Amino acid sequence: MKKLKRSARLVEMTQYLLSRPHTLIPLTTFADRYGAAKSSISEDLVIIKEVFEDEGMGELMTMAGAAGGVKFIPRIPREQALIFAQELCKQLQQKDRILPGGYLYMSDLLGQPSLMNEAGKIFATAFANQDIDVVMTVETKGIPLAYATGAQLNLPVVLVRRDHQVTEGSAVSINYVSGSHKSIHTMSLSRRALKEKSKVLIVDDFMKAGGTIQGMVDLLAEFDAEVAGVGVLVESGAVESEERLLHDYVSLAILTGVDSKSKEIDVNPGNYFNKR
Repeated sequence: MKKLKRSARLVEMTQYLLSRPHTLIPLTTFADRYGAAKSSISEDLVIIKEVFEDEGMGELMTMAGAAGGVKFIPRIPREQALIFAQELCKQLQQKDRILPGGYLYMSDLLGQPSLMNEAGKIFATAFANQDIDVVMTVETKGIPLAYATGAQLNLPVVLVRRDHQVTEGSAVSINYVSGSHKSIHTMSLSRRALKEKSKVLIVDDFMKAGGTIQGMVDLLAEFDAEVAGVGVLVESGAVESEERLLHDYVSLAILTGVDSKSKEIDVNPGNYFNKR
């Protein structure tokens, strides 16, 4: 039990809530933790709720009843999300990112925790009202984004392997067609990694025609699992609609063109900003 002044208690309660998003916390947890009456805790939560909402940090939901409590739902205002997307586009437009073959170097951005955390908040906002059990991605570049999203939704992350590892135990493997190269690849998922009938949010760093993500969708069917949503950091706008294998997804940026000769890169905020 901690005996704290109210100002200190407010700070610690706020941190407690921020570190446990989408988790129902009974009022008795705070009352026992600080040796305070529930009425005092309720008054503190009203103050925290106002700050969260005024600053666009998220929503503090209150559940009544014996099994009730409070739950923090992270949300990011559209204006703040758009500022993030514009900055992401600006970084992606750096000329030295162009690789042979017209590819774009993104690994340094995927390795920035602050950037991935912000992207995770946007995906958490986009899918906050969906019933989701796990976040899924395919190794390896999508891993930081998947964990950032999972942290904001307070959900575990499931990793699909390109090649089956003996340490994964029994696994389900499927072949899929790469949407960009039209070549056959294999992906696998350990049978212990995902419960049957799970609701899954698929997250990936880049999508061209959607072949890899469609492969994950097909893999989930083997587990009788449901796709609750798909989020991609950057999508390619150079793919015709009829060639795209996936149409229902949320993107934060869209890469519409890379000119290797002029070193011009055209990137704009993604479809997330068209859906809101």
